[in-house]
Amino acid sequence: MIFQLDNRPIFPDPELAEPDGLLAVGGDLSTERLRNAYAQGIFPWYSNNQPILWYSPHERFVLYPSALKISKSMKQVLKSGRFSVTFNQDFQAVISSCADAFRSGQHGTWITRDMEKAYLKLYHQGKAHSIEVWENDKLAGGLYGVDVNRIFCGESMFSKVNNASKTALIALCQQKNYALIDCQMYTEHLESMGAVTISRKEYLKFLT
Repeated sequence: MIFQLDNRPIFPDPELAEPDGLLAVGGDLSTERLRNAYAQGIFPWYSNNQPILWYSPHERFVLYPSALKISKSMKQVLKSGRFSVTFNQDFQAVISSCADAFRSGQHGTWITRDMEKAYLKLYHQGKAHSIEVWENDKLAGGLYGVDVNRIFCGESMFSKVNNASKTALIALCQQKNYALIDCQMYTEHLESMGAVTISRKEYLKFLT
């Protein structure tokens, strides 16, 4: 059953989500609603031509920082000093670059202008964070996400040059600030770095 949200920043039980994880439609992107959503394992994912869609997948693709796998070639990249990494230095540039990034098999972006504005507000409240990867003082890659309890909910990443987004993810893991990094959706790239699938029930344990 798909629920229609009203102006109250509340959500139905995530267990009621459809098989594809779709739980609810509508509402807004206020910081209060977004914070409530992430605290329950729910996130928005929609396109410009759609209403706001809220998802709570029955399974989550996650990365335990302690289980991170770094390939030999990637270790060489890190050792080379090719990249420098900063945290929360240019959130706006990171989310805009994620929105503009080309992704094979996708048309347009799900990071709408309204979403950019909403997550920027979360950033100013200290609840959203960015990692920037620089090469020769130019932004080469990065990622952003939402901080909720012991989980970093990764929203998107981008690379303008090879290995830049991997460098950002490795830097996030090596911070050791989180017990879990939520990658949301499966990719071979993330699986090669140690990401695994867990149930919603297991995921929600990290939120309590």
